[in-house]
Amino acid sequence: MKRSATRRAAPAAKKKRAPHSSARKATAIAARKPGRARLDVSSRRLQLLALGLAAFTEQAYDQVSIDEVARAAGISKGLLYHYFPSKKEFYVATLRAAAAQLLDATAADPSLPPLERLSRGLEAFLAYVEQHARGYAALLRGGVGADPQVFEILESTRTRFQQRLLEGLPSELSSASLRLLSRGWVALVETATLEWVEKRELSRAQLQALLAQSLLAILGAHAVVPVMAAKRKR
Repeated sequence: MKRSATRRAAPAAKKKRAPHSSARKATAIAARKPGRARLDVSSRRLQLLALGLAAFTEQAYDQVSIDEVARAAGISKGLLYHYFPSKKEFYVATLRAAAAQLLDATAADPSLPPLERLSRGLEAFLAYVEQHARGYAALLRGGVGADPQVFEILESTRTRFQQRLLEGLPSELSSASLRLLSRGWVALVETATLEWVEKRELSRAQLQALLAQSLLAILGAHAVVPVMAAKRKR
């Protein structure tokens, strides 16, 4: 009798251990192991940022539970707040980490000629966007409205992309009007890539070619307009 009872109980035990059909549990299981290992301050912060980025890209800001993030990390909510004093500060820190990751992943060799640097930079950028579509959308769209800290992260990221774009160009092209147009091109890239990751109407190679051509058209117009203006004066 005891043996048959044990056999009947076995399927129930297996049922409890069956994994949920979501990526969240896999992340949580992976995160609990280092949690038990008493991570140092730097490693724990990196772990929390990774979990936070996953949470904020999978759910809307208001739906993210700090209790769940802390549980996934294997720590108390109080300890999480020791690293990040509020949910908003935690969110801002994850966005800042995502922006830094994006900039690192898309850095091209500054010694390359401008056109080759542009091509490689765009290729790396679109590969990153395709691989981290949700995180990229979360970075650009934000989750707490027109928050000044979120705005600062976005602006500093855009400025760094613009600086990379202008590095190595001939000095006669580095004028105020070119800086203005290049900033507009960065905005065009943001809008186009956001739509691309949602609809995928073009291949990555097609989008890369389109974005490169649009920049060259801007640079070409910038070079042609002053010449045309000079001819009119004559």
